[in-house]
Amino acid sequence: MSETAQNHKKVIVSGMRPTGYLHLGHFHGVIENWVQLQQDSQYSFKFFFVADWHSLTTEYANTAQIKDFSKELIIDWLAYGVDPQKATIFVQSAVPEHAELHLLLSMITPVSWLERVPSYKDLQKELKGKDLSTYGFLGYPLLQTADVAIYNATHIPVGQDQVAHIEFSREVVRRFNHIYQTELLPEPQPVLTNFPKVPGLDGRKMSKSYNNSIYLKDSEDEASKKIMPMMTDPARVRRTDPGNPEVCPVFDYHKLYSSDENKNEVIQGCTTAGMGCVDCKKMLLKNMNETLNPFREKRRELEGQPQIVDDVIQAGNQTARQVAQENLQKVRDVFHV
Repeated sequence: MSETAQNHKKVIVSGMRPTGYLHLGHFHGVIENWVQLQQDSQYSFKFFFVADWHSLTTEYANTAQIKDFSKELIIDWLAYGVDPQKATIFVQSAVPEHAELHLLLSMITPVSWLERVPSYKDLQKELKGKDLSTYGFLGYPLLQTADVAIYNATHIPVGQDQVAHIEFSREVVRRFNHIYQTELLPEPQPVLTNFPKVPGLDGRKMSKSYNNSIYLKDSEDEASKKIMPMMTDPARVRRTDPGNPEVCPVFDYHKLYSSDENKNEVIQGCTTAGMGCVDCKKMLLKNMNETLNPFREKRRELEGQPQIVDDVIQAGNQTARQVAQENLQKVRDVFHV
């Protein structure tokens, strides 16, 4: 295949950091989108990877569970619909070519470009208890660029808040192509995805840091124990008080799991105090379980057959590395190293 032909193919690349167990926000915000993209015939190749090196940028002092979480991520992906026959599933650190391309691109990347990435200062403020004055943290947008450029990625699925990272990658690729008078690396385009609102149990953003998550590994019973005491409309103090579903986090879940008929029933019952919060939550759990139980069953099967998961990882690592090696050699040739 010629270099030009390869660059004309549409390639999707996306990754997730193994910093904890995946929750419903990850399912509806990322995994469901991946499942749709893997079916899309306009993309010739799809690469989905565990970004374990990226975990080190903020969790370098707490690395004991990265390997375990990496495997848990892939179990969740497989259980919830990512198909290794349609996409390449692999672990970033098993493909060292990512690191070498990162090094080579670092030679042409101005430090000022890294410092102006919006999340650089935002995360330092958000994680102010951690020392993030490291090159690894400063340089992680460039490693992200290497992650996608090593596969000639043309499209990256992201939310609106990540568009700045894609633009950074486009600038680096553009600079590389300009300096060396080549069109070797395509400029990746963002594929904007809609992230449905999946609040945590306390109404804030669902996050393991807030201890407010419903995890993909949670059983029916575990989910019920989290949903039943969940906060609702704070103005609805007594059973006889009318409520407003639009300010109730439980209703955000109904939007994901309940039929239009059930949602209308909740709206009518809540605003007239004809339905109590307990009954509302029981209806939600019934509908949620109908949706999630097939995935939960698949997850239990995969947990009991670890060799299947290991085989998927090994095959994906081999495929990804073969592609990465071929593409890296072309970049080496450009640098004459």
